Amino acid sequence: MTRLALENARLGYADKVICQDVSLDVPDGQFTVIVGPNACGKSTLLKSLTRLISPMHGQILLDGHSLHNLPTRDVARKVGLLPQGPIAPDGIRVIDLVSRGRYPHQSLFKPWSPEDEAAVAEAMDATGIRELSGRLVDELSGGQRQRVWMAVALAQQTPILLLDEPTTFLDVSYQIELLELCRKLNRNSGHTLVAVLHDLNQAARYADHIIAMKDGEVVASGSPDAVITEELVRTVFGVDSIIIQDPESGAPLMIPTWGHADHH
Repeated sequence: MTRLALENARLGYADKVICQDVSLDVPDGQFTVIVGPNACGKSTLLKSLTRLISPMHGQILLDGHSLHNLPTRDVARKVGLLPQGPIAPDGIRVIDLVSRGRYPHQSLFKPWSPEDEAAVAEAMDATGIRELSGRLVDELSGGQRQRVWMAVALAQQTPILLLDEPTTFLDVSYQIELLELCRKLNRNSGHTLVAVLHDLNQAARYADHIIAMKDGEVVASGSPDAVITEELVRTVFGVDSIIIQDPESGAPLMIPTWGHADHH
């Protein structure tokens, strides 16, 4: 049994169903990436794993218990989230924002401690933002800001970390930096990571496990070699391609051939 799983989960907002009867296990200690065309349900699926969305039917399990029946603070100690386009309070300094990641570990009887201090320092070192600690978040570049939010998520020290389109709006160099950081976290500290990514080749290069979605359904899941095939790229993305081995990483590399797949 994996720590995080969906069982026949129907997901959506109000009465609009986005994902229909999804069942899947998130592999423990691996870097999982969810891919698929726009509006296929990727972010909806990810949000359901954090309790932002309650399933209309079926259930989401964390350590064998229904996620939505667990106390909020317990969930926050186990599952961290880097949301899409997070917004910082006005006039907050980097160090103060990252420190907020420790909120789930504090209570009336357990004020700020040396452990909290160490967790914040570690998160800032891991994301390379120590020298920004006194700066205002508003004044940072997009890439710097995204690293600060990554540090907020890391400071929570959750064994499971979810990232909703963490590379959107970043320059390519920052995208690679962030994905390298994710892989390092996964390899060095055994974090279970789940990210939604748009770039199929980045997914193939960095993920241990890929979940491919189309029209609210999981159409394939497994290793990059098993999932990234010419047939899948045509079915899911409507693109004809050839798949070769990336000479640098050995991962599958998708090269689109001319135009869209012929659907006639």
